[in-house]
Amino acid sequence: MKVLITGASGQVGRALLSSAPSLVELRSLTRTQLDISDAAAVRAAVAAFQPALVINAAAYTAVDKAESEPELATAINAQGPRNLAQAVHALPGSRLLHISTDYVFDGAASEPYQPTDATHPLSVYGRSKLLGERAVLEILGERAVVLRTAWVYAAQGKNFLLTMLRLMRERGAVRVVADQYGTPTSAESIARALWAIAQRPKLHGILHWTDAGKASWYDFALAIAEEGHAAGLLSMQVKVTPITTADYPTAAHRPANSALDTRASIAQLGLAPPPWRDNLRATLAHIGAA
Repeated sequence: MKVLITGASGQVGRALLSSAPSLVELRSLTRTQLDISDAAAVRAAVAAFQPALVINAAAYTAVDKAESEPELATAINAQGPRNLAQAVHALPGSRLLHISTDYVFDGAASEPYQPTDATHPLSVYGRSKLLGERAVLEILGERAVVLRTAWVYAAQGKNFLLTMLRLMRERGAVRVVADQYGTPTSAESIARALWAIAQRPKLHGILHWTDAGKASWYDFALAIAEEGHAAGLLSMQVKVTPITTADYPTAAHRPANSALDTRASIAQLGLAPPPWRDNLRATLAHIGAA
């Protein structure tokens, strides 16, 4: 199977490349190699390779910065997926697998969000990602899968895990929001789910995938401090202090509870995601080994 991956230098893109099945013929394109907001470039790349599947791992993910760059966020997160969907539509039998986010929800629900629940994004980033979802599904219908995930991190790139490790080393103490809940999810976990979807051509629509469990950003930071110290990445026990969202104002509003219900995806894919802390520990071990 020929698979084209966009956003190949990002966290999920790298995880996809390192875990690709042996029988897959890959073409991976970074943002510098393919700007998905450029419709003509997207058409040319897809037409040249003729993939059976396109996995879109390209995205604008600077949540706060998007508030001051709405045009750029929308170009990449909304128009980009539309361009890909139109290019894939021109290839009979080809599919598109698009990655989206928990931030399409407002976080007002008390239970984890189902794929069918009503969306109501609070930020430019969330709105731009929702527009991308809708474009993909409207253009491709049963030839598309939208995979929503959350709180993505990896051993490289720009993410909460690496930011916390840096601040903990520099300061020995951090203050972290304790009233926003979701699920930290490793890029490797998402890649496993994506490759499982790739091997199930009849799957379509919206799926949710995260690691198992639920945490606040404070819980995540506390686990980073504890596991980072155990792994030898932090030389001291770091003090982690819980604060409220009001104590740490940001440009973008974030959902208070964006946990995703993954039960349907687990059943359809035959995969069981590990507890989020287990994957955190594995990622820290990888950082330590590197």
